[in-house]
Amino acid sequence: MKQQFSNKTILALLCGAAITLSTTSFGQNSQSTVIVSGSRFEENLNEVPANVQVITREEIAESTSSNIPDILSQIGGLNIRNTAGGQLNLGATVDMGGYGPTANSTTLILVDGQRINSIDSSNVSWESIPLDSINRIEILRGGASVQYGNGALGGVINIITNGGSRNLNQASTSFGSFNTLVNNAILRNTFDQTTLQLSANTSNTNGWRQNSAANAYAFDAKVTQSLGGKDSVYADVFYSYSNQQMPGGTLGQVGQGNPQLAKFNNIGSGNTVSNTGFRVGIAKELNNIFNLEVDAFYSNKATFFNQPYYSSTASGVGSSPTISPSFTNYDGWQANFTPRIKANFGSLGTGVVGYEFNKANQSSDSTYSAVMNAVAPDQYAVVSPLASSTNASLYNQSVYFIGKLPVTRDVNLDGGYRYQTQSASANGVSIWYGSTNSNPNQTYSANAGDLALNFRYLDGQRIYLKWNQSYRFPNVDEFWGWSSAGGSPSFGGILRPQTAQTYEFGGNWQLLKTNLTASVFTSVSQNEILYNPATYINSNSPYEINRNGANLNFLSAMTSQLSIGGGGTVQNAFYANGPYQNQAIAQVPNLLLNARAIYVLNSNWSLGGVMNYVSNQRYDAAPAYYSSLNVMPSYTVGDVYANYKTGSWETRLTVKNIGNAQYSTYGGYGYVQLPSNSSSNSYYYYANDPRSIYISGKYTF
Repeated sequence: MKQQFSNKTILALLCGAAITLSTTSFGQNSQSTVIVSGSRFEENLNEVPANVQVITREEIAESTSSNIPDILSQIGGLNIRNTAGGQLNLGATVDMGGYGPTANSTTLILVDGQRINSIDSSNVSWESIPLDSINRIEILRGGASVQYGNGALGGVINIITNGGSRNLNQASTSFGSFNTLVNNAILRNTFDQTTLQLSANTSNTNGWRQNSAANAYAFDAKVTQSLGGKDSVYADVFYSYSNQQMPGGTLGQVGQGNPQLAKFNNIGSGNTVSNTGFRVGIAKELNNIFNLEVDAFYSNKATFFNQPYYSSTASGVGSSPTISPSFTNYDGWQANFTPRIKANFGSLGTGVVGYEFNKANQSSDSTYSAVMNAVAPDQYAVVSPLASSTNASLYNQSVYFIGKLPVTRDVNLDGGYRYQTQSASANGVSIWYGSTNSNPNQTYSANAGDLALNFRYLDGQRIYLKWNQSYRFPNVDEFWGWSSAGGSPSFGGILRPQTAQTYEFGGNWQLLKTNLTASVFTSVSQNEILYNPATYINSNSPYEINRNGANLNFLSAMTSQLSIGGGGTVQNAFYANGPYQNQAIAQVPNLLLNARAIYVLNSNWSLGGVMNYVSNQRYDAAPAYYSSLNVMPSYTVGDVYANYKTGSWETRLTVKNIGNAQYSTYGGYGYVQLPSNSSSNSYYYYANDPRSIYISGKYTF
């Protein structure tokens, strides 16, 4: 593994180099910024007892990023993992709170307050949200199940696409390394009381690794109708499609082997996802105290995964050949309905009472390749292709209350409670056992609560103390593990919900031209849902897991020309008891650092960049292996850009991974297939892209 940056370089980057903050965007990210994620009320950051960061549209436009995961990493300072790599960042996972391998199920992703996480463990379809449609991104660290229910254990990312009534007509294109081409466009215009917003993007790349080409397309149409006063209604229709080749991991530890080559049995494999749906909502003022809000959405997602290698005679030779899916179809849908009443009692406080209904279903069908079995020396008989199928349905209901009570002029007491029930049913057919546990049904419930004290002791300064309990129910694919006889799903049961209690202390401070947000937290998790690579099944861990850490973010307009920002996270996740007591959770780096800056040379030219540092972390593996395994090395990645504006035109040159670091955001240790049709336990990792260069242009009509 090559170390591309020295300690002095890292220190220099932290102290002054690299991002996307102009003095204008700094002002918009100040204490007066209106947010909705903390309490579902529109309020400024100084009123919310939580660690909230807002990424503005200006910051997004000034960044080196062309996709949402990059923005969350480079501006939000969040830990992003990807098992496919590539400039498009399809399938990226955000880890908030140090949940490691299950982070994709413990970070809730919202668009305009409505969830877009799948009901299985697949990644969020980031490509379904055109970048130019985003007005701001709100990052809420810490549990928020009271506000948003299932899955909000580590934090919430709320992507706001409602840009108001300001007209905006813009198109951009970017081309660069690996034949990567990204196009974005937005048309937003207001006619009387009606605002129409159309946004679209296309992305294509040949990829750096073998078998890593990808393309993605997305379209979103949103109409917002003002009904006078606070009353409004909106409808949003979206469609996205992605086709991504899957290069697989590289055998060995990070830095070993040839990371540019695809794994031998991944050549020709790919994943296609199409996602369609709509979101609607209405806000109605009932009187001068009460307001009604109703949100609803429906989405349908279809995924097709193919791995042609297993359709060849190399798929297995011998009396116990290896079986693995050749073709798998996943089809699922979910519908959500959320009415709520908001009340503003003035000096007596505010409150929200709501109800949420969710229904979802997903099925999968896998066709396994024909297998060659030995019947005599040099003679083989063909076993007919095999198949397996699964189906799961979910029915969720929850009620919740959120309240804010002023204790004094400067002190608020905030709290809330949510109760959710989930009825799940599942059935499936295994290639080895036929019908397995036909139509099992199970109903579980979970509770969420929080209580916080918010003290605004000076103008622009506040501290808060908070307790929170949040939860997540298992994903539908977590009902199944893998058969030890081969790569076929095996029903393991409907698991109990996972819960976590968190204590947090933090605050916001505005000092001169610097805005600082910080928090420290400690949490304990029960019934954590984990996959054990040694047993091939998912289960509720009987042992508690502790997570401790601290977050820091700052924004500063140093001069009229120079703006800087940065931050860091120190965290530790470990088993609190049991046979692995004090053993660290895999894929949780103890230190994350982020530095960013922009320097405006004149009215036309500006320079900027960003740096991320991620410390070493454990390979993903069965806990029994941890003590004997090495760790994944730390890495530092920096991007820089030069920007030129004139009139309605804007041109930018961007260099990504300028230090050409070899690094990986995800690696593991476990059972892998070898070219000889044998298998063995081995290290493996997914390499990220080397240095790349892009030229982009943007025109505002």
